[in-house]
Amino acid sequence: MSSGPENLAEKRVFTTGEAAAVCKVSQQTIIRCFDSGRLTGFRVPGSKFRRIPRDELIRFMKANNIPLEALEGARRRILVVDDDPAILKLFEDALARDNRFEVRSATTGYDAGMATESFRPHLIILDYMLPDINGNIVCQRLRSNPALKDTRIIFVSGVVDESEVRDLLNAGADEFIKKPFNVQALVRKIAELLGMEPAPAR
Repeated sequence: MSSGPENLAEKRVFTTGEAAAVCKVSQQTIIRCFDSGRLTGFRVPGSKFRRIPRDELIRFMKANNIPLEALEGARRRILVVDDDPAILKLFEDALARDNRFEVRSATTGYDAGMATESFRPHLIILDYMLPDINGNIVCQRLRSNPALKDTRIIFVSGVVDESEVRDLLNAGADEFIKKPFNVQALVRKIAELLGMEPAPAR
């Protein structure tokens, strides 16, 4: 059974052959890195087969400047955190139409934390005023997690002044967008923050 790119993007544990395909190196190179401890994992009990967990493969790829596209798939994961159903629908509709993105949503800071752990978004769109906690606290918690250091964060709000915007950016946000906003301009900003090519003109 073949492991195409879409299957590799979903896998949690990799064989040395699959890891070699993802990293675009020979299987022998992966085995050497595994046996020398540069790439860690485990051996299947009672056999010589090596297995590499996804998180460890990602760490190894980043440490060696190997692009993650084969592992992540072509689509970028976006988490939208807002307690306004109309705003969530606006984002979900706009981003779902752009097949470069996979979108999930959350309505509270707590749900955002849970979704971040399971969904591992590339970018989070975060409302400043959430029902249970202010977005800047959520941002600080995300930034304190080394596993999320590459996750981009965009704040959206209609009720903050300039000093609060500075505080949000200091808390670790990459961008602040004031409501109301132009959805297509925001989609372009998301693509820019994620280092993606502009969407082709329709």
